[in-house]
Amino acid sequence: MNNQSNKAIVIGAGLAGVEAAWQLAKLGIKVRLFEAKPRWFSPAHKSPNFAELVCSNSLKSEETGHATALLKEEMGKLGSVVIEAAHSMRLPAGKALAVDREGFAEYITEKISANKNIEIIRGEVQSLNNFGDDICGVIIATGPLSSPAFIKNFKDLLSDSGEFLYFHDAIAPIVEYDSIDMNIAFKASRYDVGKEADGDYINCPMTKSEYDSFIGEIIKANKVHAHEFDDIRYFEGCMPIEAFAERHPDALRHGPMKPMGIRHPKTGEGFYAIVQLRQDNMHATLYNIVGFQTRMTYPEQDRIFRMIPGLKSAKFARYGSMHRNTYINGPVLLNKTLQLKNYSHIYVAGQLTGVEGYLESAAVGLYAGLGLGYAIAKKSPMPAIPPTTAIGSLIRHITCCPNKNFQPMKIMWGIFPPLSEKDSTSRGPRKELRRKMILERAEKDFWEWAAGFNSF
Repeated sequence: MNNQSNKAIVIGAGLAGVEAAWQLAKLGIKVRLFEAKPRWFSPAHKSPNFAELVCSNSLKSEETGHATALLKEEMGKLGSVVIEAAHSMRLPAGKALAVDREGFAEYITEKISANKNIEIIRGEVQSLNNFGDDICGVIIATGPLSSPAFIKNFKDLLSDSGEFLYFHDAIAPIVEYDSIDMNIAFKASRYDVGKEADGDYINCPMTKSEYDSFIGEIIKANKVHAHEFDDIRYFEGCMPIEAFAERHPDALRHGPMKPMGIRHPKTGEGFYAIVQLRQDNMHATLYNIVGFQTRMTYPEQDRIFRMIPGLKSAKFARYGSMHRNTYINGPVLLNKTLQLKNYSHIYVAGQLTGVEGYLESAAVGLYAGLGLGYAIAKKSPMPAIPPTTAIGSLIRHITCCPNKNFQPMKIMWGIFPPLSEKDSTSRGPRKELRRKMILERAEKDFWEWAAGFNSF
């Protein structure tokens, strides 16, 4: 490719694609952003807008000491358009950053569309060989639900160097607020977080007998059966409720239906189990059932979810569903700046790399955009971000993880490098102290790495 060019291609305008395009555009690089919608939709997508949130509307905790909070902080410092949009469209959700999903997507679509350095091309990309010689780099951010035609071309390109993998993901249902019986359900947040607004969640309480009957029906329910589900591999962070129920009768009560920290605000009563609903749009007319991803058939969802106290007359704006997500074997195929090892002009970003989650996808897209931008400006690879940072820990997982059992990963403290033996013994073994030291190390290493971009 022509090394004198300063034009880049980004394929896909999901969370990763818009972050990549935004970072490149900020550096003055001309970007052609390809988006298949509305000409082609995946099974999970419905809106023509960019950065559509298809599962939850939560971008996880903002509480200091959580790995997700550190990831958001790093992304914000690097000028993330996703973090900017999330704060503009946030909804009450206790310590979590939840957003109006439609407003969030509209905000990003308008922001990207207004940028003079970004040319938007609506149409499905089916081949990586049709961009011309004036392009210096390509970022693939087509997501886990990439079109079959594109994946076939991508697989053909990589046929001699690695394998594609996959896992199964599921979507939770959404109900209309006006159909929730608030004489039974009540507003409260776990451990009273957000109680100044009468609680940020709607709670549907269950007795032991109600819970036992509910679990029994979930286990017996008809499930969606399709050829693609014959070899099901679930991602632990998005487990369908029926898979929870089949593991152990109390698994849901210790998972998404845990009652701990919830009491009725008027009576102080505690409950055997709780189903929580989280606000899904700015007008508070829609609520999603938290943690209720499922592959039960629609009639079974309609029947069984009405067993939940307060949802007997529920109107479902969306039923839950399940789909197969594709990702690549990153440790085999990618280097530390997310370039394909055998095709250095091609970068891969987002969930296709083997990260899991909205934030994680966006962070990897941001990093890929910075990497290509640095390569264009400096004519050399970008220095790899330290693995001691939140973004760096994700990059390390998808590029250096042992590839024998490579699985999608979300941000968590377990993927950060441990403290040195000296630090661990000199400051004591207490979890709070270790966490504080890891945070201090991350902030120091992040700023030292980020200082290298001041000369852009």
